[in-house]
Amino acid sequence: MKVLFVSSEASPWMASGGLGDVAGSLPIALRKRLIGCRVVMPLYDSITQEYTDKMQFITSISVPVSWRRQYCGIFEAKLNGVVFYFLDNQYYFKRDGIYGHFDDAERFAFFSRAVLEIIPAIDWRPDIIHCNDWQSALTPLYYSCYYASQMGYENIKTVFTIHNIQYQGKYGNELLEDVLGIAPEYYDLIKYDGLVNFMKAGIECANKVTTVSPTYAKEILDPWYSHGLDQILNQRSWKLCGILNGIDTDSYNPETDKALWANFNADDFSGKAVNKEELQKMMGLSVKPDTPVIGIVSRLVGHKGMDLMREVLEKSLWERDVQYVVLGSGEWQYESYFRELHNKYPDKVGLRLGFVPDLARKIYAGADLFLMPSKSEPCGLSQMIALRYGTVPIVRETGGLKDSITDSGDGEGNGFTFKTYDAYDMLGAIYRGIDAYNNKDYWKILVERALRCDMSWGKSANEYIKMYKSLLK
Repeated sequence: MKVLFVSSEASPWMASGGLGDVAGSLPIALRKRLIGCRVVMPLYDSITQEYTDKMQFITSISVPVSWRRQYCGIFEAKLNGVVFYFLDNQYYFKRDGIYGHFDDAERFAFFSRAVLEIIPAIDWRPDIIHCNDWQSALTPLYYSCYYASQMGYENIKTVFTIHNIQYQGKYGNELLEDVLGIAPEYYDLIKYDGLVNFMKAGIECANKVTTVSPTYAKEILDPWYSHGLDQILNQRSWKLCGILNGIDTDSYNPETDKALWANFNADDFSGKAVNKEELQKMMGLSVKPDTPVIGIVSRLVGHKGMDLMREVLEKSLWERDVQYVVLGSGEWQYESYFRELHNKYPDKVGLRLGFVPDLARKIYAGADLFLMPSKSEPCGLSQMIALRYGTVPIVRETGGLKDSITDSGDGEGNGFTFKTYDAYDMLGAIYRGIDAYNNKDYWKILVERALRCDMSWGKSANEYIKMYKSLLK
């Protein structure tokens, strides 16, 4: 079986979030299971010299973009047994960053079509083309409309994965012919609610639509979660399924992670106390081994639950002996809130605005509890990383948080959960976490249980393989 994994980003080459982590690690897990998986992504100017030095030029082709054709250079590199292809066009990709440019619709329409055009040039015909999020959502449409009947392209199946339904690739209808090159007879496949909608095209044309957790696959059928796409998703629900993401457990490994002050594992996690003490010192907190530290590594935006935190975190500082360590950036009102909280309680609230990967790992390892009260969370990786470092998550039961974290109230779970999106329900979960921390014998059991949780790609990769095989029957 041959799978071409299509993504606008992939770690470690170029990544901005969870999609990049998935594209960098799932293909490796598939390859280990003898699936011929290769990855294709744009060749961004911001990819560092360290990684561009690993690439080799294969050839160049021209790609149709509506009524014109554009140059596309094809580069190749191999990492961890997986072949990566990089598509070069300096007009589209010689820019800072990945997203947020005025012509993103044209840039990723070019990329989506180039994915199909390179197949003869690389002399590797996939059985399945697996596309991810709106940036590659036109590939299933282009394949269905223009390539499926061409020699060399017969019987290829397409999969489209929704990582975050909030970002759909919505544009005006004036792009249809002159930019996207879509003929009028196919307009219904991409038009939705009066606009061009890339994600709608992917849902409509792919043979299978997946999401990054089983719960999220159910949630997006509800208007509260779907950002307007519930109608088409309900119509196509027969092709929808959810598979929970995993994490790269080699990269996130408390036994070998060089970012930590002391390494540890499930058999001996005494080093976790060293990381906690050093984290307290680094963030200007009082060094108190018996005070629980709650870590928050997040974008400081509304749907991540920041409004809940703003309502009750100060109350928790009055009522319980607890410290918080916060790393993130986002909306000004939440940055201002945490800055004020830090200034008011400098020995109890440590704050670093921005994102520092090294510090994030130190927080995962040094905190006792990890707070993630999202309004919606397609999958979430932070709670899995926290478990990997023996830090017990406190989460709201939504999306992948619900699928990966179970409440320890019955003595069997791996975290603390709450259901309704309510600040005081969240506060109750925080207090249950603090109470568990203060029960030292029980807390050791919880930490060891967290460290032994399997958050690797193994199970998820097997689920993807089952799904791929079902398409090829």
